[in-house]
Amino acid sequence: MSDLLRLATAGSVDDGKSTLVGRLLYDTKSVLADTLDAVHRASADRGLATPDLSLLVDGLRSEREQGITIDVAYRYFATPKRSFVLADTPGHVQYTRNTVTGASTAQLAVLLVDARKGVIEQTRRHAAVLALLGVPRLVLAVNKIDLVDYDEVTFSRIAKEFTAHATALGYTEDAVIEIPVSALAGDNVVEKSANTPWYSGPTLLEHLETVPVEPDPHDAPFRFPVQYVIRPRTAEHLDYRGYAGLVAAGTVKPGDEIVVLPSGRRSTVTKIDTADGELAEAAAGQSVTLLLADDIDISRGDLISVAGNEPKVTDELDATLCWLAEKPLRAGARVLVKHGTRTVQAMVTELRDRFDEQTLSSVDSPASLELNEIGRVALRLAEEVPLDDYSFSRRTGSFLVIDASDGSTLAAGLVGAPLPLLENGVESCTGGSATTPDNHALVSPGP
Repeated sequence: MSDLLRLATAGSVDDGKSTLVGRLLYDTKSVLADTLDAVHRASADRGLATPDLSLLVDGLRSEREQGITIDVAYRYFATPKRSFVLADTPGHVQYTRNTVTGASTAQLAVLLVDARKGVIEQTRRHAAVLALLGVPRLVLAVNKIDLVDYDEVTFSRIAKEFTAHATALGYTEDAVIEIPVSALAGDNVVEKSANTPWYSGPTLLEHLETVPVEPDPHDAPFRFPVQYVIRPRTAEHLDYRGYAGLVAAGTVKPGDEIVVLPSGRRSTVTKIDTADGELAEAAAGQSVTLLLADDIDISRGDLISVAGNEPKVTDELDATLCWLAEKPLRAGARVLVKHGTRTVQAMVTELRDRFDEQTLSSVDSPASLELNEIGRVALRLAEEVPLDDYSFSRRTGSFLVIDASDGSTLAAGLVGAPLPLLENGVESCTGGSATTPDNHALVSPGP
């Protein structure tokens, strides 16, 4: 079991995400005394008898004034059993792109719903995005259970509906759990609640502390995007030539045969350096400098891979995009693609599908992709780039689409990443069957 869990929260506006995160921080005693004092004062100024725990998370002035989360807030806390990195993401549909950012590295997502409203459009949208991003585990926190008098029937109905939707997205039943909570009152967040005697499962914190988490796979093929070439040219290091970067996947040790892409030149690792000394082996997530047996031409943007199991090198990219810009995307657009440490010019040659996350169906050949829409596109790259499929590696299978004119981020991209679609649509929350004539066969997103 990993001693670190990366998680994200998601949900609709006013579902209580910030209050829930604040409750976790408060009840695990992860809040500094001066911060807590400031929250008490701010709450008293509002005429509240108890502290507004959402203020522990909503740090922007505009967030506090509007009572909504706008930015992705990263929080760090720990218990004796595990450490946590939590991304609290916005709930408003306008900020779905921020949810993509927060969930892109998550190993688990806590998706909130209001017990009075149940599963709504934004719930289904977030679940689809989380499935597409390959987040392996989901927790449905049915919040504000106190406002429905802790009713078991209400909870069971919501849980059943969400499980059906998550299963349609490709999740297995053991990857999803539903928990009745009240972030405001603290029911089943950290402590078991006497108000829900019908619930026999874990509290939210108990689940977060004990859920199996797959660590970065060390048996994955080695991938190392070169960030910087180190040439000291000093008397002490006259012939030193090292290649610095972050190990994106797998492991490497001296003696391993490698291939440099896109050139295809081969060599052998002779040494692994770090600021703290030499290593016998480096694994995913470690920043190191590699030394090779041969003096070959390598520069920033190249990828060092294990020989014999390297990614494909291509200038044609079939990918899934979550469009993040106000300006719509249309075929023929010229953009920049940033993959790892390499940035290349590209052109969008085709918009193939637009995903409807409500019905789990798609529309072929859309005219455009609008803000927050997800679709499958084809891009032609100006240079050949080594690419892994996103289902194979989240780190080396993802990229950014950038506006060449001003450097702004236009889209988050996933290499391949088939959309989770149903052959005949999916039953909507209001009852009827929602289908389109262009639906595709069911494809599992990877959880």
